[in-house]
Amino acid sequence: MSSSKLSAEDEGCLGRALALAERGRFTVAPNPLVGCIITTPDGRIVGEGWHERPGGDHAERVALRAAGEAAAGATAYVTLEPCAHYGTTPPCADALISAGVTRVVACVTDPNPKTDGVGFAALRQAGIRVEVGSGELAWRARVQNQGFRRWVSAGRPFVTYKAAVTLDGRLAASSGESRWISGSESRRRVHAERARAHAVAVGMGTVRADRPLLTARGVAAPRQPRRLAFGRGPLPADSELELCTGALRDELARLAEEGVQTLLLEGGPTLAGSFLRAGLIDRLLLFVAPKLIGGADSPPIFAGPGAASMEEALAVSHVSWEPVGDDLMVIGYLQEP
Repeated sequence: MSSSKLSAEDEGCLGRALALAERGRFTVAPNPLVGCIITTPDGRIVGEGWHERPGGDHAERVALRAAGEAAAGATAYVTLEPCAHYGTTPPCADALISAGVTRVVACVTDPNPKTDGVGFAALRQAGIRVEVGSGELAWRARVQNQGFRRWVSAGRPFVTYKAAVTLDGRLAASSGESRWISGSESRRRVHAERARAHAVAVGMGTVRADRPLLTARGVAAPRQPRRLAFGRGPLPADSELELCTGALRDELARLAEEGVQTLLLEGGPTLAGSFLRAGLIDRLLLFVAPKLIGGADSPPIFAGPGAASMEEALAVSHVSWEPVGDDLMVIGYLQEP
């Protein structure tokens, strides 16, 4: 599916649609986040909508209902390719065709390999002009639904590995209050990440050393994530974590079947190294503190064998960073959504 060069007006409307889609963040799963805007030929917005919950109207139908007769001859801006199949609701492509929309501009195609491009094909067959974005807008749309995209295309959750590290790339080795490398602002960001994740996980070494709760605290959290421990049990008698003892890929497949689309991995270097070598880390979230530890007792981020040469090193793409208190939050992707 080729992308199109969009105007500044098109990009502004898609940006607004992405913001609308985000309103379904905590209510729409297992469906994707989708936003839609309907504009008349002179640029007036006559309808807006977002997908709020499973079984409810999709964003396109909400926006078309708001637009009414003004949808005839209009442009529909939508963050994801309109569906063309029957599920709990009728196809959105059919609704756009019936409403008389003459142009559809979307951020990205459907991530499901079975339906990728089908919605666009139906629209084009009906004589509707279809344009697909690229660059920053397409990336934002993919990131917005990164959990859904990995879940529907690979049958596993999208995995983010979070770690707090020193400038020399070391983790804290001890338990207790001294284990905090990052500052309070960074820890608050971690709790916000937990609130957005479907599940949070550590290894049994972390469970025994720190007895972590893994709950989202001090931030708005409409729901708490599932809390998991990977490894051999038993769990402590007072632990509220779920034990995952199988092979990593098998456990991730099981979690996906149970609706887990995003997993925040907070384990130590042993578990992180196992996920890394299995190719199961998609995103890195590192909080780099302005401290130096050094010494053999301070482990690196990933334990176990690494790349034998720079040619074998794993590339990290779409790296971004921002200051968080005294720390630097670094985000990068090992596998793009």
